[in-house]
Amino acid sequence: MDTRTRRQLQHRAQRRAHRDPRAARPAPAQDTVASAAGSQDRALYACGCGHAFSAGVSTSVDCPRCGADQAW
Repeated sequence: MDTRTRRQLQHRAQRRAHRDPRAARPAPAQDTVASAAGSQDRALYACGCGHAFSAGVSTSVDCPRCGADQAW
């Protein structure tokens, strides 16, 4: 990349940051987690019928194929 192109890109980035100060800095990780809707925890379950599936972490999960309880 030549110097002129690099300067143009830097200038554009500075203009964007000036228009929207939030765009210049990424959100802290704690803000991202706090704004998430509910739990994002998922687990991979393997049923005795041979079906493997992903579901939310819970004490009671049923196999979507055969309906068997997946006790942990």
